[in-house]
Amino acid sequence: MKRRTLLQSIPAVALLSPVVWVARVANSSNSGEAGEGAAGVYELRVYHAVPGRLGDLLARFRDHTTKLFERHGLENVAYWTPMDDPDKDKTLIYILRHPSREAAAKNWKSFQDDPEWKAVKEKSEANGPLVEKIDSTYMVLTDFSPQGLTRK
Repeated sequence: MKRRTLLQSIPAVALLSPVVWVARVANSSNSGEAGEGAAGVYELRVYHAVPGRLGDLLARFRDHTTKLFERHGLENVAYWTPMDDPDKDKTLIYILRHPSREAAAKNWKSFQDDPEWKAVKEKSEANGPLVEKIDSTYMVLTDFSPQGLTRK
């Protein structure tokens, strides 16, 4: 499924609560890298799980990954799984927030080099990989995003 089709299938109401939360975080942060907006940079990630392994991938995120993300400065915004076929049993969608693209690169490297992450990944993939493909898109808020998302 193409990313655009996937994004269009996410009901806007599903994004509302995380968007309001993001607005509060954005307004209280001191980010604001030039060209990236006062609210920082958002990263949309879509994980295409190996057939039959989505449950294992969700467990790894629930039990380990989200906590490790926070430890390394990768700010969890929200996580979704599609409700409908053909993607409901094989797709994880989530959004992270970063102060800047540079911070994102630095924090991702720190996360990937973490010995605890390496051990968690190795253990969770003892019976084979969990993910076939990862799509990542960096995004900035537009000037017409709902009020409260960007600083005045």
